[in-house]
Amino acid sequence: MTRRALVMGGAMSAIVAVLGARLRYMQVDEADQYRLLAEENRVSIRLIPPHRGQIFDRGGRLIAGNEQNYRVTITREGAGDVPDVLHRLQRVIPLADTDLTRVAEEARKRAAFVPIVVADRITWDDMSRVAVNAPSLPGVVPEVGLSRIYPMDTDFAHVIGYVGPVSERDLAAQEVPDPLLQIPQFQIGKIGVETWMETPLRGQAGTRRIEVNAVGRVMRELDRIEGVAGSDLHLTIDAGIQNFAQARLGEESASVVAMDVQTGAILACASAPSFDPNLFVRGISYADYSVLTENDHRPLANKSVQGAYPPGSTFKMVTALAALEAGVIDAETRVYCPGYYEFGGRRFHCHSRYGHGHANLDLALGKSCDVYFYDISQRVGIDKIAEMGRRLGLGTRHDLPMSAIVEGVMPDRQWKRDSYDQDWRIGDTINASIGQGYVLTSPLQLAVMTARLASGRAVVPHLVKSVGGQDVAVPEAPPLDIPAPLLRMVQRGMHTVSNVQGMTGYNSRIVDPSMIMAGKSGTSQVRNITAAERARGVISNDQLPWNRRDHALFVGYAPFDAPRVAVACVVEHGGGGSAVAAPIVRDVLLRALTGKMPALAAYPQNQRARIETALSELRLRDMDALARATSTPDRA
Repeated sequence: MTRRALVMGGAMSAIVAVLGARLRYMQVDEADQYRLLAEENRVSIRLIPPHRGQIFDRGGRLIAGNEQNYRVTITREGAGDVPDVLHRLQRVIPLADTDLTRVAEEARKRAAFVPIVVADRITWDDMSRVAVNAPSLPGVVPEVGLSRIYPMDTDFAHVIGYVGPVSERDLAAQEVPDPLLQIPQFQIGKIGVETWMETPLRGQAGTRRIEVNAVGRVMRELDRIEGVAGSDLHLTIDAGIQNFAQARLGEESASVVAMDVQTGAILACASAPSFDPNLFVRGISYADYSVLTENDHRPLANKSVQGAYPPGSTFKMVTALAALEAGVIDAETRVYCPGYYEFGGRRFHCHSRYGHGHANLDLALGKSCDVYFYDISQRVGIDKIAEMGRRLGLGTRHDLPMSAIVEGVMPDRQWKRDSYDQDWRIGDTINASIGQGYVLTSPLQLAVMTARLASGRAVVPHLVKSVGGQDVAVPEAPPLDIPAPLLRMVQRGMHTVSNVQGMTGYNSRIVDPSMIMAGKSGTSQVRNITAAERARGVISNDQLPWNRRDHALFVGYAPFDAPRVAVACVVEHGGGGSAVAAPIVRDVLLRALTGKMPALAAYPQNQRARIETALSELRLRDMDALARATSTPDRA
């Protein structure tokens, strides 16, 4: 044996010894650790998305549910050449080239074993074709999933909102992202109740342990723990009233809010025109989205809580109550109205050019005399008016689970200094006294104001009745701390508006003695008719282009002697509040009070034929049929 052979033999023996020692270390000394690692490589944990909680109205009618749908997914580790498999799949079911590009791009970003949704909501026939061609489509899996559906489509779009797939922006907004959000095409709320109540609606993920091979391919499912379904919600809204209010608004750019006077429960919150939220869940097309965004009536805006309008004469109860509480007027204080009010060398006009003569509070509210409120606002001052406005719910953001609720503006001296670095002027008070100038309110705030005037209590609006079967506690509203006799004076004035001949709301009165309405009309100016327009012969508001006409408003409650429901309505660029908004408020009040289509006996005799025709033409849903269609045993 040569020396070289001895050296090589020694080296090989040393290597074998090291390898043996290493094998012993791995297989004996560290056996437990490597057994665990091997197990982790063999077994993988996958999340199971929970069933999203459903949403019902106060009567248990489904307004947001889940439906089964068929879809096709693909995994990169199963497909291998993803583009090639996608092109083969395109010959089996309809797929756009853009879908192929999207899926291929997403597959490159995701882990190889993560399924990517190729096509959602496919037909049973397409599903069957994919299953039959499975041998030639590696990595492609036909699945049954759940997707959101809104059976009342346009009626609740602005309240409920809609869900959509998790976006990068959604993930970035999460401080501690829920692992569920990483599941491809997982749906979360985007706007409205769907997003503000996302946590209880989402539920908790389940898990399944699956065995995978060395390249991550799923071999079998070892065990499965189902997730916890999201909590069902019941809202305070009555689907029948909501549907009626939405239909009653028709093609107007308008909104209506109806609420329980005693509890603050929102009964209806309608905004028109509306949109079908199902379009967003399914993936709205560019053409459909353009139709919505280019509509000058702004169907995507929830005008009932997002709209901020000068309240016009519906604000006059605030000015009156502030003056009554300050003791600068009483119910019989009279102000002479010649048709204008002069102050500081400037003339402020009443809406009646001929004036109202000597007006007391009843007449001033009944005929909506501007001069009366110009005068008394100088006696009480803007700060007390603003303080009363806030006590009645104006200039306050009411916390409902809906998107982009506005705070409105209830201006006072400090507000103007903070906002414009200017002193408050007398003219500002005069304008504010009739709900113009800087004052801005939403229909929701006007409904709250009306409910508080009717009840004398600081009722707070709320929208959620129960979560997961547990009623949401609603504390009793405290008194407004306004002397009842003063409130009664204003209530009597609102009664005069709607029930005394010659007053602004008389034509929209309710004649049924058990449901008499008290209300107040308002017409808020969008802008003056210019000198150039007058020169062209434009002398009235209805001669202006639609988007320059005045807003029409009306607030009301009923029954007058035992208030149950308050309603506020704003019709954008609708013209006169008494002519346009008052009939809508009256009809919604009757629908809410009776629980069915308003009876003709509630209307003045000479209007019944016309109203019968108008009501018969409303596009209303069959609520009973809807309840039957959506009352499936599986609510998951």
